[in-house]
Amino acid sequence: MRYAFDPELAAAVAMMPEVDISDVAAARAAQADQLSAVVAAADTTGVEVEDISVPGPEGAPDVPLRLYRPRDARGPLPVVYAIHGGGFVVGTPDADHEGNLRFCRELGALVVSPDYRLAPEHPYPAALEDCYAGLSWLAENTAELGILPDRTALWGDSAGACLAAALTLLADDRGGPAIRFQCLVAPALDDRLRTASARLHTDTPVWNRHNARLSWEAYLGPGTPGSQDVSPYAAPARAGTSLLKGLPPAHITVMQFDPLRDEGIDYARALLAAGVPTELHVLPGTFHGAGAVEHAAVVRRITAEITAVLARALGR
Repeated sequence: MRYAFDPELAAAVAMMPEVDISDVAAARAAQADQLSAVVAAADTTGVEVEDISVPGPEGAPDVPLRLYRPRDARGPLPVVYAIHGGGFVVGTPDADHEGNLRFCRELGALVVSPDYRLAPEHPYPAALEDCYAGLSWLAENTAELGILPDRTALWGDSAGACLAAALTLLADDRGGPAIRFQCLVAPALDDRLRTASARLHTDTPVWNRHNARLSWEAYLGPGTPGSQDVSPYAAPARAGTSLLKGLPPAHITVMQFDPLRDEGIDYARALLAAGVPTELHVLPGTFHGAGAVEHAAVVRRITAEITAVLARALGR
């Protein structure tokens, strides 16, 4: 199928690596190889990067966290809890290393990226509980870390946006750590894959219906996606109004030619219907993963917008 991609993005599509998660081990190795040079060359000027481990969920391993702290920071810092994507099956904090460095510098915030356990070896709720454990540790150590207890924003991309949305629901339900804002980019939210965009986009770059189906099968378990027993903490699109009421404000970005587009739009509508202040931005001519084309004007525009939105939410 032909797509009316933004011209700058169209020129980059042919050079972007194909994503295929049918072989998870190969996909992980390919991503690690791709990111190793990127991380090694990243400009860390003004930022202290530290990898630590904190207590995990009960009976589970510790959770690795990567911390990005401004070197010239003064006074308590706000926090961006940044959750990487990867279809629940691939990814580490390396995936967003450059973006997290930028958030740290431009927002003057402590940026924290959890290295949660991956499916299919560790299906739901392992990743979510790891993210919750990391967030809880931050809330319990605000003084030692020099952070503001009421200034934490969640940011996530794709599967990471699913975890950010689910973490917002879970923290609210458990009376857990205070979350000020949720910023969701191209979120994967609905295991049912019944929307028009999920049915239509079978051959889009980076992410398509086939990968989305494999992703949910890995995360929820074979045969589980689309069934009646899927929790809204696994697939936030299933959350009813009663669960959504009272949640922190949201900013949701979706890509025009993305199987996940309509579930992001539907979630924004559901949040609005529940009275949650929500901003939705549909980026024309884009596809899932287009943010990797950093020089494109449409990508620069949304990057600046998200940074500005997070700055306002965090009081920066």
